Parts: sequence; C-alpha cells; structure tokens
Amino acid sequence: MKISMYEACVKPGIRMMNNLAAVLDKAAQHAQAKKIDPTVFVGARLAPDMFPLARQVQIASDSVKIGAARIAAIEAPPFEDNEKSLPELIERAKKTAAWLETLNPGQFEGSEDRMVTWKTRSTERSMQGLAYLLHQLLPNLHFHCTTAYAILRHNGVELGKMDYLGTQPPA
Repeated sequence: MKISMYEACVKPGIRMMNNLAAVLDKAAQHAQAKKIDPTVFVGARLAPDMFPLARQVQIASDSVKIGAARIAAIEAPPFEDNEKSLPELIERAKKTAAWLETLNPGQFEGSEDRMVTWKTRSTERSMQGLAYLLHQLLPNLHFHCTTAYAILRHNGVELGKMDYLGTQPPA
C-alpha cells in the first residue's frame, strides 16, 4: 500500500494541532481549578535558554502550516505571533488545523520529488518534498508539540500519553 504526501503531512498535522488545543484546554481548566494565574503557563519554559510555551505553540503551528504550504507549492496564511493567553493559544492551534483542513490531496500530487526551498536565519536550504516532510517538517512539529506538553506537565497539569496522542481515531 502506498501512502500519499497529503496523508503523511496534512492528516497528522490536523491531529497534532487538535491534540495540542486539547492539551492547552486542559491547562486552562487546571489553572482555573487550582486558582493559578494561567499566564504562568504561557510564559513557562523547560530551561532558561528554551522558548516559553507560547512560542512553542506558535512554532508548532508555523511548522505544519508553512511546511504543508511549501510541499503543496502554495502560500500559507500569515498568523501574527501575538498570543498571550491560553485561550489565544488554543485558538491558534484550532485555526491551524482548520486551515490544514482546506487543503486537498490534489495539491500534493508529485510533491515527493518537488524541491522545497526555505530560508533559515543564516542560509537557504533545499530538499526534495519527501525528505523535507520526513526529516524537517514532521520532526519539528513533534518537537514543539512535545515541548509544549512537557512544559505543562512539568508545571503540574495532569496530562498523560493519550492527551498527546489523542483519543479519537485518525480520520
């Protein structure tokens, strides 16, 4: 059985963004129940030199949104990185999933061999679409979603593996 670039990129992206929104919602509920200022979570980080939760969510969102657009050779919508609350971060994750849902398999046809080029802070990189998906987009998405989960778990939010993976079967 062959898997399409759409199935390997968009479907996991939607799932991870929806799961991230659910994890952030649990954090908001936890803050309310324990009478914790939720901005403590938004600014929390695992280590002094790591990005805080808000930036982890923004990067996860951008990774999948911009990465999928690069693979499909289309433009991604710009999102301002101005979220300062858990509800705004939840909305960011949901908005990313909603945009991914507008994509269709036809946009990804032939993309495994199409060159994807992007700029980093110091250089420009290029990879074939499949390599970009497997070695750049998906690892980056999972790194930032995992880090967001770990920040919240480290700060006392009661989360488990199924919160990260999601409880709904993949579509």
